[in-house]
Amino acid sequence: MTHTPAPYGTPDHPRVAVRGEARLEVDPETAHITITVTARGKDRRTALENLTRRNTNVLELARTYGQAVEKLETGALSITPELTSRGRDEKIRAYHGRVHITAVLSDFTALGELTTRIADLDMTRINGPWWNLRPDSPAHAQARRQAVQEALKRAREYADALGTHLTALLEIADLGAENTAPLPPMPAAPGSFRGRAAYGGAEPETPPALDLEPQRQTVYAQVNARFTMEPPKL
Repeated sequence: MTHTPAPYGTPDHPRVAVRGEARLEVDPETAHITITVTARGKDRRTALENLTRRNTNVLELARTYGQAVEKLETGALSITPELTSRGRDEKIRAYHGRVHITAVLSDFTALGELTTRIADLDMTRINGPWWNLRPDSPAHAQARRQAVQEALKRAREYADALGTHLTALLEIADLGAENTAPLPPMPAAPGSFRGRAAYGGAEPETPPALDLEPQRQTVYAQVNARFTMEPPKL
C-alpha cells in the first residue's frame, strides 16, 4: 500500500514555505497614441466632408511610415448638431464631427516625427504616447525565472540557518493560483507628450520632430514555493 504524504510538515519530513519575488525595469517595446480628428460645418454634409478629408490625411500620413506603425485602427465616429442658444425652436447652428484613431508603433524614432506631424494638422488632437510591453515579451519570462530563483535561495537560507539542507520541491505556484489574493493590475503608464488641436492650418514648414524618451516599464513576478528538508538536529 502506497503511503500518501501528509499535507503538512512532520518531524521526519519538515517543510519550508517561501515566496519568491522579482521586479525588473525594462525598456518598452511599443507605444500607442490616440488621435482625435474634428470638423465643423453649417450643414451635415459639409461637416462630414471636412471630417472625411482630415481623417484620410491622418491615415495616409501614418501609412507612410510602413512597418513602424504596427497597428492603425479607427474607433468611434460621431456627427453632432449644435442647437442655437436662443429660441424654443430646434434650430441647428452647426454640425460637429469627430473620429478617433489609435496607432501603435514599435519604432520610437518614427514616433517622435509622426506625433509632431499629426499635431501640426488642422483640427487634430493627439494624446500619448503610452508605453507598453508585448504580452509575450521575454521580460515576463525573465521575471518569473528570477522569482523562482529567489524562492529557492530563500528556502536554502532557512535550511542553512537550521544546519540542514533541502531535499525536494513539493510545489510552486503563481501568486493568486491558490487562495492568495492576486496583485492588482498595474495601470498603463502615460507618456509626457500631449498634442494640442491645430485650428489655423498647418505651417508651411514641418516642425522638428519631438525627442520622446521611452518610459521604462516595471515587470513583477511572485511565486509561492514549498520544499521538504532533512530533519535538523535542534
